[in-house]
Amino acid sequence: MDEIVVESKVSKTNIYYYFKSKDELLSAIVETLVQTYTGMIHDVISRKNLTVQERITTLLHLLTRQELECLGGCPFLTLYSQMPQDAHLLREKISRFFRDQVDLLEALLTEGIRSRQISAQLPARSTAQFIVSAVEGGLILQHVSQDPNVLENTLQFLAFLLK
Repeated sequence: MDEIVVESKVSKTNIYYYFKSKDELLSAIVETLVQTYTGMIHDVISRKNLTVQERITTLLHLLTRQELECLGGCPFLTLYSQMPQDAHLLREKISRFFRDQVDLLEALLTEGIRSRQISAQLPARSTAQFIVSAVEGGLILQHVSQDPNVLENTLQFLAFLLK
């Protein structure tokens, strides 16, 4: 809380006026991140003027190009890995965010399969789970290896798989 006071230049009293505890503050941060990312994801998915492949590519670039200083490049992984094990409600919010990502990608892939833009051989649910896993794995692998090409290679391979 002291770091927040220094960075925000707001008194600790004011912070505790709005947030009664650290958990409440963390919950507000998680909720804001979820709303922000969910809004960006829905914006990309709703662009019907783009092909399904273009929307997926745009979405992947959006999720991997955020300029945030986070463990592994992902604010959700950072928060999840650093929050207490007993923070069940916060952990559930992050889990739900990732489940929603998979659901949205599955719906987009299903649209692509129905419109014959994507091979019907691809199982939509498993492919959506693989994409989310590959992006999150690529973010952390790029971070730990300090190799800026890891993520781009991951995204190019995902694009190749979806053709």
